[in-house]
Amino acid sequence: MYSYTKESGKSFADAEAAVREALKARGFGVITEIDAQRTVKEKLGQDMLPYKILGACNPQFAHKAMTAEPGIGVLLPCNVLIREDAGKTVISCILPTVQLGKADNPSLLSMAEDVERLLKQTVDEAS
Repeated sequence: MYSYTKESGKSFADAEAAVREALKARGFGVITEIDAQRTVKEKLGQDMLPYKILGACNPQFAHKAMTAEPGIGVLLPCNVLIREDAGKTVISCILPTVQLGKADNPSLLSMAEDVERLLKQTVDEAS
């Protein structure tokens, strides 16, 4: 398992707004955004259901991680996904314990657990 996922009773737009608010309340900012639906339409001329990836970053945790493991940037930021599937909105987040576990640096484990707890709270609240 690499993600934590919940279905939401909210519309796609409302779920996205809720995710952004929940992230902000936990000290995260959205530093990257990929609107896959728009990109696929523009680049391939294909239609797809709404699918947006938000790259979330908590500067305090990111700085600690980059200090502990200088190459960790290839595993950042923490992605949160909002997508539509069969008429439902689905919200997912990466599991930092899985992602940062790839670095094989024990000093990152506690931090990854803290970030994971905050991201799961975000998904739960936004759902």
